[in-house]
Amino acid sequence: MNSIRTHYRWRICALLFFATTINYLDRQVLGILKPLLSTEFGWSETDYSYIVVVFTSCYAIGMLLSGRLVDKVGVKIGYGLCVLVWSIAACGHALVKGAMGFALMRALLGISESGSFPCAVKSVSEWFPRKEQALAVGILTAGTSIGAVAAPAVVPWLAATYGWKSAFFVTGLTGFVWLIFWYLMYQVPAKHAKLSQEERNYINEGQADGASDKVSVSWLSLLKLRATWTFFTGKLLTDPIWWFMLFWLPSYFNSRFGLDLKSLGLPLVIVYTSTSIGSIGGGWVSSKLIARGWAVSKARQTTMLGLAFLVVPIAFAPWIDDMWIMVGLLSLAAAAHQGWSANLFTTPSDMFPKQLVGSVVGIGGLAGALGATLFPLLVGVILDHFKLLGNINAGYNILFVMCGAAYIVAWCAMALIRGSRPVANIDDVSKQQASHSAQA
Repeated sequence: MNSIRTHYRWRICALLFFATTINYLDRQVLGILKPLLSTEFGWSETDYSYIVVVFTSCYAIGMLLSGRLVDKVGVKIGYGLCVLVWSIAACGHALVKGAMGFALMRALLGISESGSFPCAVKSVSEWFPRKEQALAVGILTAGTSIGAVAAPAVVPWLAATYGWKSAFFVTGLTGFVWLIFWYLMYQVPAKHAKLSQEERNYINEGQADGASDKVSVSWLSLLKLRATWTFFTGKLLTDPIWWFMLFWLPSYFNSRFGLDLKSLGLPLVIVYTSTSIGSIGGGWVSSKLIARGWAVSKARQTTMLGLAFLVVPIAFAPWIDDMWIMVGLLSLAAAAHQGWSANLFTTPSDMFPKQLVGSVVGIGGLAGALGATLFPLLVGVILDHFKLLGNINAGYNILFVMCGAAYIVAWCAMALIRGSRPVANIDDVSKQQASHSAQA
């Protein structure tokens, strides 16, 4: 084996980045085409919210199942299966003819796309030392931004040139291309032929140790731990804000500023491009603090608090009439969310051994998807109410005030729930499980 340290882990990070990009490209197509499809199929805001809820509720179920699945079968098989199914579902949107068909395709898309982050975060926990994990997660999370940018850049052109069905079909095909590279390039570090022993040793620095690779801890046991509920709460309170930005911003710009399908691209591209900066920057800041000697938990919490404050200005939307100022505030909020998310997704690998990361991320993903299932129902009711009053923009203003406060509330709630120390290994989980059982 070559004694010179290789950097193959960053190739793996690139694969994860592109998978996340495709994930968000596929799910964003419906939001971009919403004004067109609403007219063609006669959807109300509430009708559209139901389709969104179908996606998010199936995403919630899939999160719990996919996290457990990847802990059992491994990242290579688990992630490959998820991408295969969601690519089929993405293309399938082009074959449906009504709301029921869209709901069915969104259900399949949701349950399969849910595996993306449990698989990706588990892969990072296996391939990166703890001090680099937030940066790696930040980079792969930036894929959400690129996917969200690619959608408004490509989808309107495809829809205008070849019809809306082509937008779903062409974007769905990208996942099949990715699968080829995944199966050629991916393997766990311990078995990877192109990984030097130097890099393998570097990856294992600071990793949480476990008794074995076999998962022997139940979901119920994990739910008895404060560390699990800390992550659960963060996802529950903040994920719905990002979903709102993905699925309703095109409609917001259409109703507030009168932008049609061809004019939506630039504002959306600016907003979603900014999230790449926030995603990588948020991961870089906490990683830099850790490198300077900060405790991992303190570095994460400090960074997340600063990012939470950066979302607050979006609450001033009711007093802003200039579109480009609004684009700036939305860009700041979206970037801060992605930086927040990069650090939040790293907390399971901070608090748990890698054998349990997929399961914990799945539980947190379930929480985020549950919030994203309930919030669209509220969004639909609020917007339809104010639409009947002839002032739908007042409804958006209320929603932006809620978005501005969400991250501060989430940070405070997490601080109250957080345990005094991270879980170090599977034995610690078992001990805490036994302790809780004895107290009960």
